[in-house]
Formats: sequence, structure tokens, C-alpha cells
Amino acid sequence: MSDRDIILGKVRRALGTDGGDVGRRAIVIARLENAPRSVIPARGQVSGNERIALFTEMAKRVSASVVRITDRAEIPRAAANYLRDHNLPARIRIGDDPFLADLLWEVTPVEQSHGPSDGSDPAGLSHAVAGVAETGTLVLTSGNDNPTTLNFLPETQIAVVRAEDIVGDYESVWAMLQEEYGRGNLPRTVNLVTGPSRSADIEQTLLLGAHGPKRLHIVVVG
Repeated sequence: MSDRDIILGKVRRALGTDGGDVGRRAIVIARLENAPRSVIPARGQVSGNERIALFTEMAKRVSASVVRITDRAEIPRAAANYLRDHNLPARIRIGDDPFLADLLWEVTPVEQSHGPSDGSDPAGLSHAVAGVAETGTLVLTSGNDNPTTLNFLPETQIAVVRAEDIVGDYESVWAMLQEEYGRGNLPRTVNLVTGPSRSADIEQTLLLGAHGPKRLHIVVVG
């Protein structure tokens, strides 16, 4: 018997149930299936270009930079421009996300490598499954398509998000993920990233890149 089984056994005995109570199970299932909506801030309840504008404004407030392009074919040029403008090495590591596949990097001087980062890559490129307008937050799921190491180990993170995947609030994100993956099948990790890594633990002096990338550049596609 595992420690978990022992703890749950004690809880059941305290509640006077053996875990097979059909009525209690029905209550739990009903709660999960019909969970009430939380109170949602009004700030993110906008649509269209107004939502994209809000996302951009909030992301810039937390030291991220944002550029908007019309088509995914422009992603290599957008990444190359950012690296050049910030005098950064023309090298980038990418996962296996289909949205980032078959792009014409040959038109840029950027050297690409693929797979998880070991911490030596100057920049990582990821596909964010969603953006949250009310806070300028990116939603990044783990997996072979977008290894989590790309989001945290390189000093520079470039994240691509489709305009149509930018939603108003966090509740909409979870609904989107549940619809895509199905209940009980969410990714192992869902990272919510708001701006580059920062800390002010030492003498209240803000330091970017304390626990992750010191630069976050967001490319909105569409």
C-alpha cells in the first residue's frame, strides 16, 4: 500500500465512507461536469483587433516586445530582424511544432537547430497555444512539439501565437485546452508566461533573466 492510499484511507474513515459511495461519486462528477464560471474581469472582454491591441499593450507593460505579421511565412524574417536589431547571435533552436515546420529560413542568416535546449542556445522559438489579453500572458504547453526547455533555458525567447488564439481571459484558455485535449487529458505542463523572467529579491532591484529568459519577443500571426 502506498503512502497515498494510507492517507486517503484515513480521510475515508474520518468521513465514514469506503470510497464506493455512489451518491458521493455522482456529486463529484456533477460538480466537474457543470463547474460554475468564475468571476471574470471586464478588461479582457473585447474582441477582434481591440483584443489584439489589449494583449499587445499588456505584454509591453511587462517588458515583452510584440510584432504583428500577416502570415506564418513571415516568421523567419521576424525572428531574424529581432536578433539583428538586438545584436544577438543569428542562431535559434526550434521544436517540432507543425506550425513552425517548412518555413523558409534560407532567406535569413539565422542558423536553426531542433529539439530540446541544453542551455547553450542563445535563443529559442516556441509556438504558444494561446495568449491572454487581460494580462498579456502566453500559454505554452509541454511536449515534443514545443519542449519546455525552449521556454526557460535560452536567454532570449521568441514566441509565436496566432491572433485567433488570443482570448480575453484565463477561463477561456482552460475551456480551449479541455476542448482540444479532452477532459482528463491535459498536457503534462501548462506554462503561463507573462513577460521575461524577473526578480527583485535583492534590495528590491529589478533584475531581468533571474530564472529564465531575459528577453521575450512575441510574434502575433494573422
